[in-house]
Amino acid sequence: MGLGLTFALGEGPKFAHAVRDEAAVAKLAVPDMDKLRYVFDAVTSIRKALNGRVPLIGFSGSPWTLACYMVEGAGSDDYRLVKTMMYSRPDLMHRILKINADAVALYLNTQIEAGAQAVMVFDSWGGVLADGAFQEFSLAYTRQVLAKLHKTWAGATIPSIVFTKGGGLWLDEMEQLDCNALGLDWTVNLTKARAIAGGSKALQGNLDPNVLFAPPEQIEAEVIKVLKAFGTPHSGMGPGPTHIFNLGHGISQHTPPEHVAALVEAVHTHSREMRGAC
Repeated sequence: MGLGLTFALGEGPKFAHAVRDEAAVAKLAVPDMDKLRYVFDAVTSIRKALNGRVPLIGFSGSPWTLACYMVEGAGSDDYRLVKTMMYSRPDLMHRILKINADAVALYLNTQIEAGAQAVMVFDSWGGVLADGAFQEFSLAYTRQVLAKLHKTWAGATIPSIVFTKGGGLWLDEMEQLDCNALGLDWTVNLTKARAIAGGSKALQGNLDPNVLFAPPEQIEAEVIKVLKAFGTPHSGMGPGPTHIFNLGHGISQHTPPEHVAALVEAVHTHSREMRGAC
């Protein structure tokens, strides 16, 4: 989108040209997907290499999360600049978000066309918004993205997942989104989440990633807590409450790989036991 995105070592994304005034907003447009052909070629190559062993998930930031980076120019501790625009010039913020929603939908659909078998929208910074602002500036535009996504492609159903970090407060409203699964961070009680949304959505999450710095036996104990909090999933025959075990947010680059292996083994072992499998 012409903002000069770079990734500095250890610092995350940065933009050469932040979007902070009317002139900058006026320059924004949905990008030509041909400029991202390398992304879609990679999706096609990965899908071929996987050869059906596991499904390939495409992803994008949410319109609001992208706007945070675009206005702040980088990551932020207080989101002062983007919130200043949101409260002072909501008209500009809505223009940014509308363009972002169209761009994200097109980006995800092009990933699907290239071979992605499911897609996920990461609303990483939705949880920094106040109640009311979340619904207006984040949830509404995530809903716009979902409305435009391919529901099927090449004869296959394409599931969609939405993850809002810090979004547990609005789970009852997110349950109404037109998606198949909701990601949950580690602050959410899975028992309560299942009661609210487990009848219509698969729930994904929600181990605190920092658990992976503990010894393997403690990792296993925390895995059991998560599995028990959700409870026994449905039998697999027809629809019913479904849990996709995952971390409650991203994994740290400092995580010992052997601890990840211990996590996977613990999940497999104890989830089988809960289902009564051998």
